[in-house]
Amino acid sequence: MDLHKNISTLCRNMPYAEFGCCHCQVTEPPAIQRYSHEFYEILFFLSGKVLYTIEGRTYQLRPGDILLTNDCDLHYPQPDAVYERYLIWMQPNFIRDLGKLGTDFTACFINSGKRRYRLIRPSSVAAAHLKGICEKMVASNDEQKLGSQVLTLIYLVEFLVYLNRAYFASPDVIQQDVFENEKINQTVTYINTNLTEDLSAERLCKVLVVSKSYLTHKFKEYTGFTLYQYIMKKRLVVARNLLRQGYLVMEACEKSGFHDYSNFLKAFKREFGKSPKEFLPPK
Repeated sequence: MDLHKNISTLCRNMPYAEFGCCHCQVTEPPAIQRYSHEFYEILFFLSGKVLYTIEGRTYQLRPGDILLTNDCDLHYPQPDAVYERYLIWMQPNFIRDLGKLGTDFTACFINSGKRRYRLIRPSSVAAAHLKGICEKMVASNDEQKLGSQVLTLIYLVEFLVYLNRAYFASPDVIQQDVFENEKINQTVTYINTNLTEDLSAERLCKVLVVSKSYLTHKFKEYTGFTLYQYIMKKRLVVARNLLRQGYLVMEACEKSGFHDYSNFLKAFKREFGKSPKEFLPPK
């Protein structure tokens, strides 16, 4: 396979906005903002002190750590003063289309969703290698020179290859740096796999065999959301992703667990600032 030929073909057929990268540094702790992006995101932590919560688990990051989030994950950072990292983001269709090069680059994202943690802690050698690729990728991305777009994409593909290698080579032994609660982990998993079912607090308490006061208090403590907020945001995020895939608005409403179409439309517009139809792919 001619790698450069295939990358160039992909580059011509995809908008540049389908992926991006940057080097970011926060000098003052910002107000906590909870995110649910439309894209896959890679956070390469460089320095500082930060806790990062993803789907109810909070990670104490160390330099060289890498976090993976997909287009459904609810997550947010809690930095303490200076916080430096690389960010790489890719639209779902973009990273899936990169599979035409012969490798499924979504593998680490999919597997991390099934494994216990979303954190990669590569060896010092692997981390240094990945950091070097990030430096070249960001430098190329910021240039306005002939071929910069293609060169950035080449570096991205190289990064994804070594990222997946580092992921599957890393042992899943980072419990000392994870703040979590097994009952809340079970609750999050149950919600995510049963979005169309009855997810009232009473129903969840019965299924998970836990008191309502314990569940509501601990859920907010570990996820940063109330039960209602989390379930609503999850359903809206799933609906948005279904619309992006071409589902009709009514289908997205039903498949994401909403039983009142009018309430769905109002909640969707409030969450995303756009109507569901505006998320449908162009015909």
